[in-house]
Amino acid sequence: MTTVKRAKRSSDYPMLSIREAWLRVSSALEPLPPVRKPLVGAAGLVLAEDIIAKDSMPPFAAASMDGYAVISSDPSLEKSITGEQDAGVKLDLSVEPGTAVRIMTGAPLPTGADAVVPFEETGENEGVVHLKVIPKPGGNVRPVGLDMAAGETVLPKGLVLGPAEIGLLAALGQFQVWVHPRPRISIMSTGNELVAADETLRPGQIRDSNSLTLSVAAAACGFEVTAASCPVRDDSGKLELALVEALNNSDAVITSGGVSMGKLDLVKPLLAKLGEVLIGRVAMKPGRPFTFAMLQGKPVFGLPGFPVSSLVCFEQFVRPALRLMSGLNLLWRPCVEVSLAENLRHDPDRTEFQRAVVKADHDGFIAYSTGSQSSGRLKSLVGANALLILPIGTGDAPVGSRVKAFLIDQPETEEELPISH
Repeated sequence: MTTVKRAKRSSDYPMLSIREAWLRVSSALEPLPPVRKPLVGAAGLVLAEDIIAKDSMPPFAAASMDGYAVISSDPSLEKSITGEQDAGVKLDLSVEPGTAVRIMTGAPLPTGADAVVPFEETGENEGVVHLKVIPKPGGNVRPVGLDMAAGETVLPKGLVLGPAEIGLLAALGQFQVWVHPRPRISIMSTGNELVAADETLRPGQIRDSNSLTLSVAAAACGFEVTAASCPVRDDSGKLELALVEALNNSDAVITSGGVSMGKLDLVKPLLAKLGEVLIGRVAMKPGRPFTFAMLQGKPVFGLPGFPVSSLVCFEQFVRPALRLMSGLNLLWRPCVEVSLAENLRHDPDRTEFQRAVVKADHDGFIAYSTGSQSSGRLKSLVGANALLILPIGTGDAPVGSRVKAFLIDQPETEEELPISH
């Protein structure tokens, strides 16, 4: 296999704002083609078709309580009981003035009846029921089509299938549906200094934590993940073999390391050789070397090697991109305004995401820093539930300042990126 020549130094790639970078990612992606799945495997997936009711539900007028089926316009309070109607069958019973039919919840209403009087509002003795109330028309009756009418669009495409939606599909007798599948993800760490987490370290080596960290992050989003068993060395041939294999076995690839400016940062030039690099640098901290490319019609996310940089880039770009590929509309975590509990240092040349613990107080939310914000200090994310957004062009943020924060322990609520820079 030929040696990869550096297509361009990473500094030759334009520095994009976070918004510009996201627009390039989102413009290159679309939901995965729909597949037909049984209901048992469709939970949590996005519906790719409109579901139209073929029949009305319920298909017959039914009792919504146990009681007596009667004619509401019949003024007599004492009525002869002419039969009993259970759920699951339709007996040849009818109700006329002066009569009633004992009926159970869910049972079809007898011919002529238009209301049900609950047992607790009656008294029965020797085949005669005495009503304590005068029923209203339609009282305690589920009419035809109450839940849905024939021809009605009951579930629109784009809807996430949860328990209620799955139950409704089952009630309609539709046991297979077209849905957008979740993307399958391949993850590979790169670097000569990396060894598997269970290996004994030699001088100059560190254990690979990114493979497991990113795998857990992706799996927490519901995606099927395959991680390379061992880190890939900084060798152009080995990197290419590993990348091509990953592409063949997945819908998206995540790499960590090898995207900066060193002589052994080979991932970016390899992506340029095999496809198109759409993003080479982003004005964010941590994560400036974030790289995004399209190879064989599939996305490759090149994340920096430092653990915090890798996870922040995953949160800001990879997670919403994978959700987009799943057909989801809500891509972003909640973004709230918080008050700083302490002074924060911030260089104005990039938008910075500082890790913090956000708590609610009587005035809203207050944010506490997790300490040193070094991109190699994974501990700064341990226990953090927020990423504070310190915008480009602004300097240090004093105590009491109000800034925006992503709540990274909360599910997505936003369709649009809530960052304007």
